[in-house]
Amino acid sequence: QVELVESGGGLVQAGGSLRLSCAASGSIFSINTMAWYRQAPGKQRELVAGIITGGSANYADSVKGRFTISRDNAKNTVYLQMNSLKSEDTAVYYCNADVTRATAPGWPRPRNSYWGQGTQVTVSS
Repeated sequence: QVELVESGGGLVQAGGSLRLSCAASGSIFSINTMAWYRQAPGKQRELVAGIITGGSANYADSVKGRFTISRDNAKNTVYLQMNSLKSEDTAVYYCNADVTRATAPGWPRPRNSYWGQGTQVTVSS
């Protein structure tokens, strides 16, 4: 199986910064896209930023210029550096990874999407 473990959430004042981390472990052959989503109370989960293996990234308009996504392929880890935080950034942040699983030689390698457990980010105004 594959597990994603997030860390780095917390309480911060508006204008401050936080860095989220998400490490993937388990039977991993390769990780394709890694992404961060967030869900605020009463709202749908939304994509914040995504990054492919080669490093090309995309961002939600609401975070462009403030958030930076990066990844360490050797560590199967994705990061989200969040600067100039606003109260509207308050949400539970979830890591997502598109993983091709490792299997025994000759067996097909399944490809599945996995989610972390979420980490709370609260920005006080």
